[in-house]
Amino acid sequence: MFPNSSNLGRPPFPPKHHQRSNFFSKLPANMPPTVITHQPVTDVQFNFHDGTSLLSGNLATIPAVTPQPTSYGSGGLVHTSGRTSFRGRKRQSEQYVADDVKRQRFHSHHSKTTVVSQAVPLPKKHRYSFPIGSVRSPSLSASYKPELTGCVPPLQDSLLQDTAETTFPVAKDKLSQQVLELFQACQQQTCDLNRKELCRTELQREIQQIFPQSRLFLVGSSLNGFGTRSSDGDLCLVIKEEPVNQKTEARHILGLVQKLFSTKLSAYIERPRLIRAKVPIVKFRDKVSCVEFDLNVNNVVGIRNTFLLRTYAYIENRVRPLVVVVKKWASFHDINDASRGTLSSYSLVLMVLHYLQTLPEPILPSLQKNYPEAFDSTMQLHLVHQAPCAIPPYTSKNGSSLGDLLIGFFKYYATEFDWSHQMISVREAKAIPRPDGIEWRNKFICVEEPFDGTNTARAVHEKQKFDIIKGEFLKTWHVLEDKKDLNCVLPLRA
Repeated sequence: MFPNSSNLGRPPFPPKHHQRSNFFSKLPANMPPTVITHQPVTDVQFNFHDGTSLLSGNLATIPAVTPQPTSYGSGGLVHTSGRTSFRGRKRQSEQYVADDVKRQRFHSHHSKTTVVSQAVPLPKKHRYSFPIGSVRSPSLSASYKPELTGCVPPLQDSLLQDTAETTFPVAKDKLSQQVLELFQACQQQTCDLNRKELCRTELQREIQQIFPQSRLFLVGSSLNGFGTRSSDGDLCLVIKEEPVNQKTEARHILGLVQKLFSTKLSAYIERPRLIRAKVPIVKFRDKVSCVEFDLNVNNVVGIRNTFLLRTYAYIENRVRPLVVVVKKWASFHDINDASRGTLSSYSLVLMVLHYLQTLPEPILPSLQKNYPEAFDSTMQLHLVHQAPCAIPPYTSKNGSSLGDLLIGFFKYYATEFDWSHQMISVREAKAIPRPDGIEWRNKFICVEEPFDGTNTARAVHEKQKFDIIKGEFLKTWHVLEDKKDLNCVLPLRA
């Protein structure tokens, strides 16, 4: 049913006593780079050097930000009049989207953005995370037919864009139109991604002074298709091919990274702090890109699930708008913060995908069942980004509108899903009985990580927070069912 199930959760690194691996030798520093540049609906053209972004559609034009190539080792900071708003631990940017088309929390506070005055242009070959032109894994060639046109935009150099417009479902009712408009207003733009990528490139160069063979990967919502203009950045620092003990070795490595950020890079990195979680991270804000980042060590499952979610994002055109609206709704109602005992964005995405898989007429399949070779948990990391490119779009007989699907999502978790006995499994495309393990026992919400089988919702460990989450689902379902108006559960900013 699921090949290599015995290897779930294991990084694709051979044990130390095996032959020496050539993983990093396959990723030379001078290999041509790549980055995702497909921006449906709004991004028609983007030039990296002038930062211009031509927008189309019914929305107001969003002013582009010129991402300045930077060198963290030199140059001072110049304050500009740009605004970036903050609320709690989540950064929310307002400087790109007109207030009348963006929903967000009220009474945001603003602080000034910063740029580097002495910018050192980066060679193209050092800019991006994943190599372009990598040879496809032999195991994949047997699974894919060359005549199939993949639904997932391939990774490619942003200077050589060849993107096609992504079509979205026709919104024939008010609620569906509101969902689509909110998604179009809030989705991550190419300039947002390039600002994060510039930071990743410079930090990798600095970290390699300490760990010469390391690689820094941009993962999470920045690449998986569900990012918004205010999304944080997630970074995975791969130090070596062998697994890293997260309680000891990872914390030590992150301690060195935190020291680097606090000393040599203090002019560019703000508030670096080590968070000693199950997967420890260094949280920091980059003053150049004005983005909040979380950096982990060797949590390679994050690289794999980034491209699994990316495939789900593009395989059916109703998925991305639904997920983005649900994330915005959860943030507005204060149930989208794992550090405060509520749901992480990753868990919310998996919950939406699971709901779409379990409809009487499913809108999504199980990609891991249908394309086991493409999502093999032992595939080498430098091939992971290529796997989804040949997967064709999924054709569903379910013609439900975005509005109906949104109401159905809240109804499913408010009245149908059995929180006490079931686990959400995107891998199986169904709700399955909870395993009898310590990871799942006495947990309020169980959401299975598709690759390593852990509980992504383990942060919800207080009954009070769980009751609040359930209450929000129930209340939102009743309101939407009655009013059919998104403003009633996610108001426009005044």
